[in-house]
Amino acid sequence: MAVLSQIRERSFFLIIIIGLALFSFVIGDMFKSNGSVFGGDKNSIGEINGENITREQFIQIVEQQNARSGGKSSQMQNVNIAWNSLVREKIYKSQLEKSGIIVGEKDVWDEIVSQPFVQNNPEFKNEAGLFDVEKFKEYVATLQDASTENEQGKAQWLGWLNYERNIKSNLQIRTYNNLITAGLGVSLKDAERHYTNNNTKLDLEYVYVPYTYITDSITVSDDEIKNYVKAHKDEYKSEASRDISFVRFDIKATPEDEAAIKNEVAKLINNREEYSAATKGNVELKGLTATENLDDFFRENSSDTPINLAFKTKATFNPAIADTIFKLNIDDIYGPYKEGEFFKLSKIVAVKQLPDSVKARHILIPFLGALRADPSITQTEAEAKITADSLLTVIKGDKSKFADFAKDFSSDKGSGAKGGDLDWFTYNAMVPEFRDFAFENTTGNINVVKSDFGFHIIDIQDQKNKQKMLSMATFSRKIEASEATGNAIFQKAETFAADLANNKDITEIAKENNATVQPLYGLKALDENVSVLGAQRQIVTWAFNKGTDENEVKRFDIDNGYAIVKLTAKRKKGLSLGNSKLAIKNILLNQKRAKRIKEKMTGNTLNEIATAFNKTVSNSKTVSLSSPVLAGVGRSNDLIVALLSSPENKLLKGIEAQNGIFAAKILKKEKPKLLKNYGNSMSTLQGQYKSRGANSYEALKKIADIKDNRATFY
Repeated sequence: MAVLSQIRERSFFLIIIIGLALFSFVIGDMFKSNGSVFGGDKNSIGEINGENITREQFIQIVEQQNARSGGKSSQMQNVNIAWNSLVREKIYKSQLEKSGIIVGEKDVWDEIVSQPFVQNNPEFKNEAGLFDVEKFKEYVATLQDASTENEQGKAQWLGWLNYERNIKSNLQIRTYNNLITAGLGVSLKDAERHYTNNNTKLDLEYVYVPYTYITDSITVSDDEIKNYVKAHKDEYKSEASRDISFVRFDIKATPEDEAAIKNEVAKLINNREEYSAATKGNVELKGLTATENLDDFFRENSSDTPINLAFKTKATFNPAIADTIFKLNIDDIYGPYKEGEFFKLSKIVAVKQLPDSVKARHILIPFLGALRADPSITQTEAEAKITADSLLTVIKGDKSKFADFAKDFSSDKGSGAKGGDLDWFTYNAMVPEFRDFAFENTTGNINVVKSDFGFHIIDIQDQKNKQKMLSMATFSRKIEASEATGNAIFQKAETFAADLANNKDITEIAKENNATVQPLYGLKALDENVSVLGAQRQIVTWAFNKGTDENEVKRFDIDNGYAIVKLTAKRKKGLSLGNSKLAIKNILLNQKRAKRIKEKMTGNTLNEIATAFNKTVSNSKTVSLSSPVLAGVGRSNDLIVALLSSPENKLLKGIEAQNGIFAAKILKKEKPKLLKNYGNSMSTLQGQYKSRGANSYEALKKIADIKDNRATFY
């Protein structure tokens, strides 16, 4: 009581102390790298050609990408896709503006309303069957209004915004590429020259001296390699990177843990008594043998896999247990048995003769919110059901209408184009509702079946290979380490980290712990995956934190264990050889060899040159750019290009090729006959120029001014 009294008396001072502590915490945070009071604009994700990208703007694009992926992509995948998309958009926008062209909202809208799925959607047509733009505007407005009602509405609106962005981006790209293609026009003279060069046939004599001819010791110094890199900066630009080493400690179940889990599963076979706190006494719990409600049994006993009563063929079972299980009767139990990461009990629920494959066709009628439904879908589930039932009624009266209805009404455009035909499919190829109807009914049956994709009108056309199939209820318990095992691994990892922090050698400590040291070189600031550890953004962020020094050690919690990580090297942004040192050395060696060979290639005839190199004069006939293969050398485009403009019998020396040096002359040059029409050559050149336009983005990206601050926020 005396203590409480003193606390009450001094509460004013406690409030002041706590307030000062909170104030210092907030002020301290402001001075950190992510603070915004004294650190300038810390709300910028980056800049693209001088245009600032705010954090709020970027988050919206990331959310749009997440909605588009259906939540299946990781955050960093969405961040990277969003950034690359934004960079592309801004670069093309900048280039088009320089050309006096702006892709505005009206251009985007016109592009959207011209899409086939908009023009042909019956929801957007008037009484005369014509596209009504006002109905489409109303649909978009409805999407926007619904975005504030629930998460589904928000996701659909974000998906629509992302669709608009993609339309605009594609429109910008197409417009810019068309400009490039137009600027790289192909004239008739260009086409004639292309045709002539590719089809001029040459009879040659030549001496080929490969670089390997020079066997003298030629050296390349590190300074020469460095100078080469400096002269080719664009090829060897390097981002900031980190090297780490890590040791992984996995929390795995011991043999004792497995035995205990197997024993727990075995107890679930028969009825048992357990103490109940509610009744303050023992109660009888039904086992899998006697249970009358499998769903309740799986829920009350916490199966680690859901109940699945789908029928299975013998071929789908583990061969080690298939024969035994297929001899069991209904209500028999097999197990406990180990399969993968689980101990299991299986109860035979039903036995049937079912086909192993079915041939069917379908018409899919989706509804708003259905899985993979197009953004243009507006009809509710009830409306979609009415549509499907109406079509079924007509089809039952005249099955010949099925194919046409599939083409006109099915949202599955792939099968719809084939009259709804799905060809032959196996038991597990379709969603459960579709599968059950197709396999448990007979050929000729037709009906409406609902799935997550919408309403299917299914027509069973044929079935084959009927065989015995089992429906089993399989209860599973995952094999996991016990708490005691987990505690032991944690202690082991902590001890390892402590030893490493005390400057002990990581390799030696790993040997003592029967562990493996795994190095990782060249970790980048925006990487997400860390070698075999998988997605570990936390490790990447720590490695690039300004406060993390070389040789610093930290323990990280990972899936099913721990990773002890040591930062072994920090590399700044700049020029880097990477793994290219040997390749650069070979380039420089070949340059020196080429110089030596050229210096020795002084003869005035091919025979003199051949004698100087202890070679023979070779010859090839009717070679051309379209067929540039020389006997004993291989493809030699460089030589053909060098010789095309040369007159007959003129000796050319020191012609560099990929792997050696040529001396050559043309014995005979036969130009092709002129054509009345060079359409094929013109088409070829236009295709080449078009591809150059499509490949222009990487060149534009290299010259763009891009500042990327994503690693600060993610």
